[in-house]
Amino acid sequence: MSGKAILLDGKSVAAKVRGEVAARAAELAARLGRPPGLAVVKVGEDPASAVYVRNKRKAAAEAGIVSFAHDLPATTSQADLLALIDRLNRDERVDGILVQLPLPSGLDASCVMDEIDPAKDVDGFHAINTGLLAQKRPALRPCTPLGVMRLAEEYGIALRGLKATVVGASNIVGRPMALELLLAASTVTICHTGTRDVRAEVERADLLVAAVGKPRFIPGDWIKPGAAVFDVGINRDGDSRLVGDVDFDRAVERAGWITPVPGGLGPMTIAMLLSNAVEAASRRMESRSR
Repeated sequence: MSGKAILLDGKSVAAKVRGEVAARAAELAARLGRPPGLAVVKVGEDPASAVYVRNKRKAAAEAGIVSFAHDLPATTSQADLLALIDRLNRDERVDGILVQLPLPSGLDASCVMDEIDPAKDVDGFHAINTGLLAQKRPALRPCTPLGVMRLAEEYGIALRGLKATVVGASNIVGRPMALELLLAASTVTICHTGTRDVRAEVERADLLVAAVGKPRFIPGDWIKPGAAVFDVGINRDGDSRLVGDVDFDRAVERAGWITPVPGGLGPMTIAMLLSNAVEAASRRMESRSR
């Protein structure tokens, strides 16, 4: 492929998803007698978390989802946070629970995530939801990997049989991303701290997902000509610009498709969170009607 890559416009696809979510939320509100409810828990005053939470609450309101705000001080104890999660699990108005990460020092994020009812786990991080995805029975799925899958679908990128490389093995993106790609019948390689030759794994990839959180970690020259590149990284560069994990300027000359940073997977992640919220409300309604 010659020329520049097709830009995978996360903003426009996210707007489409949010329109679909709003239609589903209105339908559910008519059937439930109330709008879907999303509890958003923020602990502490991390500036980035504050921005993310504000954006999520605003997006939820625009989609017709009621957002229940729980802003707790950084001094909140583990016991008090778990008690709040327990109350939200039992609150019939709440269909989804989101705990903004990272949590302040001294709080165990894994323990908190385990406490969330899997049926309300709109982040898709609970071990039960990860296990269901691994068993090819997906329920609520992690939002960023789901955003990658939706973008690929919207742009007609056929995943079956592709050699896919995921760089990064976190529980939030890398591991569930590999499971999503397996579900789509791609042949998947995961690169992590023990990978001996990351360059070789990237160079053979028909599809690359970069999720390491390091600015321009993957040189553009490593990208296979015509490959689809999904850059999950959102990093501050030395001049305060937002850049991805891939060297975009060179990669865009080689790739077939590529996500920009910003404007790629960031908007998609929030859109898929909203989609998970209405999916959770729908599933809970169906389970009560059985």
